[in-house]
Amino acid sequence: MSLVYAFLADGMEEIECLAVVDVLRRAQVEVRMISVMGRCAVTGAHGITVEADALLDETDLSGADCLFLPGGMPGTTHLGACTPLVDALHAQVLRGGRIAAICAAPSVLGKEGLLRGKKATCFPGFESSLSGAEYEPHAAVVTDGTVTTARGMGCAVDLGLELVRLLADAGKAEEIRRGIQYPGTF
Repeated sequence: MSLVYAFLADGMEEIECLAVVDVLRRAQVEVRMISVMGRCAVTGAHGITVEADALLDETDLSGADCLFLPGGMPGTTHLGACTPLVDALHAQVLRGGRIAAICAAPSVLGKEGLLRGKKATCFPGFESSLSGAEYEPHAAVVTDGTVTTARGMGCAVDLGLELVRLLADAGKAEEIRRGIQYPGTF
């Protein structure tokens, strides 16, 4: 079974986080929600409080199949300022592990040089932070090697399904798409 860590910060886009977590869990992918705020209760950009499973400083990220960054502001800023998380992203890439980010959060990957030579997307207005990436402005989700990025909240289910396809298989992703009555394709 695959293991995904989803990182929570005050000011995150709640739907971007929870829709992806929900879709992955429907596929029996183990997902742990990890707070970078030093407390488990994290309040998103729209005042919804989400309880993390654990704190970053209590979590060994070395066994992760995927590290996932939801977007939102100032959640993305908190994620990018979290040195242990940034170090973990670099270690994940060096190991050949998967990373994923949506909305503003691909800017964290771009500022860290983790998108160099990759195709990527993000929320419009953050493309200047995708250093070295080939920006795909019209794609909902872009996977290039072990990096997956998505444009914004309206693409959260697409991102979840893409991660299921990558971490489980395409048949499971299609089964979930049909089961949740999602009309999109991925």
